Amino acid sequence: AELIKGPDQLILKDLTKRYGNQVAVDHLCLGVPLNECFGLLGLNGAGKTTTMKMMTGDESISEGDVFFQGW
Repeated sequence: AELIKGPDQLILKDLTKRYGNQVAVDHLCLGVPLNECFGLLGLNGAGKTTTMKMMTGDESISEGDVFFQGW
């Protein structure tokens, strides 16, 4: 596992999810500092649920990385 150091406790780096030719999440980058509350807002079909599922490991990641507390 790769260790990332910095002020952000949650990092999404170029997070991408494809279902065949359909792109559900397209190179999402996000950093959330310690003790911050965050939410994902968007229209139906914007990729919010898919993003959360990739963050928790319920969905495989097509490209990119998710780091939590440096891991």
